[in-house]
Amino acid sequence: MSERLREKLNILADAAKYDVSCSSSGSDRKNTNKGVGNGHHSGICHTYTEDGRCVSLLKILLTNHCIFDCAYCVSRRSNDIERAAFTVDEVVELTMNFYRRNYIEGLFLSSGIFKNADFTMERLLRVVKKLRLEENYNGYIHLKTIPGASDELITEAGLYADRMSINLEMPTETGLKLLAPEKSHQDVIKPLGFVKNQIIQFKEEKKLIKSVPKFVPAGQSTQMVIGATPETDKEIMYTAANFYKSFSLKRVYYSGYIPISNDSRMPILGTQPPLLRENRLYQTDWLMRFYGFDVRELLNDANPHLDTDIDPKLSWALRNMQHFPVDINTADYQMILRVPGIGVGSAQKIVQARKFGKLYIHQLKKIGIAYNRAKHFITCADSPYQLKDFQSHEIKGFILAESQSKYLKTPSNQILLF
Repeated sequence: MSERLREKLNILADAAKYDVSCSSSGSDRKNTNKGVGNGHHSGICHTYTEDGRCVSLLKILLTNHCIFDCAYCVSRRSNDIERAAFTVDEVVELTMNFYRRNYIEGLFLSSGIFKNADFTMERLLRVVKKLRLEENYNGYIHLKTIPGASDELITEAGLYADRMSINLEMPTETGLKLLAPEKSHQDVIKPLGFVKNQIIQFKEEKKLIKSVPKFVPAGQSTQMVIGATPETDKEIMYTAANFYKSFSLKRVYYSGYIPISNDSRMPILGTQPPLLRENRLYQTDWLMRFYGFDVRELLNDANPHLDTDIDPKLSWALRNMQHFPVDINTADYQMILRVPGIGVGSAQKIVQARKFGKLYIHQLKKIGIAYNRAKHFITCADSPYQLKDFQSHEIKGFILAESQSKYLKTPSNQILLF
């Protein structure tokens, strides 16, 4: 690798680290025609930086030159930083060399917007097209959709990428206008809707014509920056729920804002990223997607913020003690899922195991539930008789006394900023 290419890689890999939406799940692209790589169950590895951010794949920007001046972005037009840009051939060469050396399992490619959206998108398209057609590369590719790019370019890119994503940036239009007045949520909504409709159309055509190619087989995702503007957790998660429903997204990512300037509109330099809040938002997201919770049950006008000392599932249970205790031996699957300390896998095991007889405490522990937490919300065949019903604040105290959170050691000054 030449010294100049190494220098570009250092600059553009560093600029890409703020984008956390790099999950690789969902791809089923198989190796064909003795090509290089395999996106099918490829076990793409993820590593994590000291501040908890996911660094995986070959994660780079095509360029950090940008025509926009978004206050929260390190690549903004007015920022005095070292700029660089890869050529199409350089990205292809890096990807193939790193892949052959087993350094990476795939490519995550984004870019600042230079000249205009179509000019940028066309170069991203040339990279993935050359990898697939000329290098016969069948590994995983996650490509960023450029807001404002033409439908034709997005459609062609979707034939070569496994996943596409476009960043919502701020959870609300108000927050976005405050820090990036040149942008709007409509710039994101339009391509998200277009790709969603294309995915549906290609799947329908596949039923009739076997040779129809795959289109974005791993789906779409988006990302929101958390903590740069004063949105409540309720506003953030209502936006996420709406985007999941409207655009069939695979994931919404929440990226705690890392201060990069002394802009008075945002947290000052040196402020800790809101990692605890970020974690609670992901937990809420998980409850919505896998546990059958409606976002309005978890966050509403009475409870616009998530608790910092307990997880959102426990918080909901303590606010709704009328539903508990749940009899593990008779309750339906959906209600068992709502018990703190019981995950999806454990709930499924419980439903299967009780077909063969009543379940006892030692069996529940063997199944793998967090019994010290769950015992306050369940009964089973040999549950001890309680002389009194504990209040929710007492139960919370018992659970907190028995558990420790790694996140509570993190300074929470940004959480309280707004």
